[in-house]
Amino acid sequence: MAQLGGQGGQQVLILPEGTNRFLGRDAQRMNILAGKVLAETVRTTLGPKGMDKMLVDSLGDIVVTNDGVTILKEMDIEHPAAKMLVEVAKTQEDEVGDGTTTAVIIAGELLKKAEGLLDMDIHPTIVAMGYRQAAEKAQEILNVISIDADDRDTLLKIAMTAMTGKGTEKAREPLARLVVGAVKQVEDEGEIDQDHIKIEKKDGATIDDSALVQGVIIDKERVHPGMPSKVDDARIALLNSAIEVKETEVDAEIRITDPSQMQAFIEQEENMIKGMVDKIVDAGANVLFCQKGIDDLAQHYLAKAGVMAVRRVKKSDMEKLGKATQASVVTNLDDLTVDDLGEAGVVRERKISGDEMIFVEGCKDPKAVTLLVRGSTEHVVDEIERAVEDAIGVVAATVEDGKVVAGGGAAEIAIARGLKEYADTISGREQLAVAAFAEALEVVPKTLAENAGLDSIDSLVDLRAAHEKSIYMGLDVFKGGVTDMFKSGVIEPRRVKKQAIQSAAEAAEMILRIDDVIASSGSGKPGPEDMEGMGGMPGGMPPMM
Repeated sequence: MAQLGGQGGQQVLILPEGTNRFLGRDAQRMNILAGKVLAETVRTTLGPKGMDKMLVDSLGDIVVTNDGVTILKEMDIEHPAAKMLVEVAKTQEDEVGDGTTTAVIIAGELLKKAEGLLDMDIHPTIVAMGYRQAAEKAQEILNVISIDADDRDTLLKIAMTAMTGKGTEKAREPLARLVVGAVKQVEDEGEIDQDHIKIEKKDGATIDDSALVQGVIIDKERVHPGMPSKVDDARIALLNSAIEVKETEVDAEIRITDPSQMQAFIEQEENMIKGMVDKIVDAGANVLFCQKGIDDLAQHYLAKAGVMAVRRVKKSDMEKLGKATQASVVTNLDDLTVDDLGEAGVVRERKISGDEMIFVEGCKDPKAVTLLVRGSTEHVVDEIERAVEDAIGVVAATVEDGKVVAGGGAAEIAIARGLKEYADTISGREQLAVAAFAEALEVVPKTLAENAGLDSIDSLVDLRAAHEKSIYMGLDVFKGGVTDMFKSGVIEPRRVKKQAIQSAAEAAEMILRIDDVIASSGSGKPGPEDMEGMGGMPGGMPPMM
């Protein structure tokens, strides 16, 4: 509650009781600390030797992962500045699928370096401007050090790099082949819609049992046991309406005076349903996927006609089936023709880990495919799924852009080196901010070394010296030395680095420009301890509470 002296000593209330307010350096110090703490939380997960985190929610459900964005999503984060860094990770995940931890630790390090500059009485706006200049220059340097490559061998290496250290270590090569095969299959004129790659996960087997299905797997079973469990040379109908007698839209009452009328009424309903089934059979379909319900009687008639039917299929699965089989989704059954049907080599029901699933396989040049991911337990298969999603993202980014950079901290060291040279050409205090940005980028190789149990300072010195000869030299965490990353097959898409640096810089800028945090009582229950170290208002006014 803010109290201001008015005429006659009258008090003026500006903010409600229970409101917290942090001003100037206090606000900046608090926000920077939140960013640093968040970055430290995910820092130990970076790289092939990164450790995992176990997250337990209020219901006792467990998630074991070293995927940065998953950790941050599962954590119950309250601090507003920390939430801004979580957005950095989410954006990175949405745009490229990998590099979420990198983006967050760079943002955290930028805030840490900014704190030193603020302590030197450099204005936050100057720091933000310097960071913006450095981010623009970093993108230019990134374009120079990236090379053109989108051949299959490079894509395999990129997929394996993305999956290294994510619980898929022993089977990363076969998984990488599946991922590259899936991405290349759904590629359409250089564009890749990752939604067309469906991931079905099932535990109870080894990672090696994972497979790429040239078609779609539907996590459903046929609606009637009398239907065939396998249909070869399938002609598939996709229906968006229910196969049942529609209820009247207005309340209707039917008066029956004779039992024969009742019988006629029932027969009429049966004939309507039989007519619907006949339309499906007459169109030549022997497999039906229905987005809505299928009446019990219709199931009987479909089974008699030898048609395999599946009901209540998700809309997203219907779209994938259309892409895979070249079938059209029909809304009105009367409009169904042979031209609307799709084709597949075989449609069969298989039991996977105790659950019946429908496999639509052998499609001709399908533009939607399914990756069946297997693992020994539920937690293992969940982590494999996250690794595969990251790999799909990076392979898709490489196919679309055709540009790659060296991994193992090589790109960050090269950019940092270029930024330090650029800083010497700038006059004014922004020079210090650009130099700080360059040093912040070195946190990536430094963290890779720390997580691998190596001496981070020695590793950094060796890397800087090696970059005098080649910009592709990075840290080999397995051998503990510096080596050419392209020869070692440690490659990443340029888009991952581009997005990570850009979003980290923008988030750091935004946080640095905040000089006043006003938190209402609705955003938590502030106690006296929350107010510790909080500066009073200018001019000797009492603090706002």
